[in-house]
Amino acid sequence: MPNNVKHFAVHADDVDRARKFYEQAFGWQFTAWGPPNFYLIKTGTDEDPGVHGALQGRREIVKGKPTYGFECSLGVDDIDATIKAVEANGGKIVMPKYHIPTVGTLIFFEDTEGNVVGAMQYEEGQG
Repeated sequence: MPNNVKHFAVHADDVDRARKFYEQAFGWQFTAWGPPNFYLIKTGTDEDPGVHGALQGRREIVKGKPTYGFECSLGVDDIDATIKAVEANGGKIVMPKYHIPTVGTLIFFEDTEGNVVGAMQYEEGQG
């Protein structure tokens, strides 16, 4: 896996309002999944699938900093090697390894410019 952007999340104060906006403005399809107010997003078609995402209530990945904008996650082959590479190059891990059953292991890091980015080592057959 070449460290591609594999997933994005839209954070919203009003999840229903945001869902309706993206459905009507862009034709995205939403499927409820997992916890309340969490939806999987299908942005494309079978011929041109785009990047899939999630819509969720606004959260603070970094304590005291609500997440605004789209949160992007990279697909990586080795989460431990990614942690080492981030730290060796001036980044900081802001959310330690977190396993999501049937999906994979996720971290969030802050790059040298203060951007918070996710990295996911997907389980076999996922991502």
